[in-house]
Amino acid sequence: MLAWLDLFGVGVFAASGALAAIAARLDLLGIFVLASVTAIGGGTLRDVLLSRHPIFWIRDARPMAVIAVGTLATIAWVQWQPVPLHALLVADALGLALFAISGAEVADATGCSAPVVVLMGTLTGAGGGLVRDLLLARVPLILNQDIYASAAIAGIVVYLLLHRVQAPAPLAWGAGFATVAGTRLAAIAYGLHLPVVTP
Repeated sequence: MLAWLDLFGVGVFAASGALAAIAARLDLLGIFVLASVTAIGGGTLRDVLLSRHPIFWIRDARPMAVIAVGTLATIAWVQWQPVPLHALLVADALGLALFAISGAEVADATGCSAPVVVLMGTLTGAGGGLVRDLLLARVPLILNQDIYASAAIAGIVVYLLLHRVQAPAPLAWGAGFATVAGTRLAAIAYGLHLPVVTP
């Protein structure tokens, strides 16, 4: 089940990367490049930093196939229908939650300290979007006031706390996932932002 959920997350992030590339009027190759880095960038950075080899998409080619299908479907969709932004935002929140907790789980299994687990989980969930925004020469979403990376951090902390008190693994995983997704969806629904420091 988790493997299929991971592929779902890859597909969602590939679609969001493709939409960003289309909005920036990139060519077909640029669309595929941006979709790919958005979908697998975070997990790739995590695997490199944790010295996990081969990197997950080299070990298993299914993520690349999902990226290709998701990108082509997105390109076809925007030719015929308006982009379903609300549905994409919901799916993106679920993808963030899925990748953040699965990334934290990977780091925790390697024996990393709690701060590193939080960092690796957040990087897995939001790293692809970070690379996407840098390639588009704009301020990365995780550095803006949007509640995005902070939602991932909150969920990972919940996951770690439950894991440390030896709660059942499905409970810790599910509670962390729900915290990330719920926090992000609440921020979208109610326009919540982190405070901005002004001089």
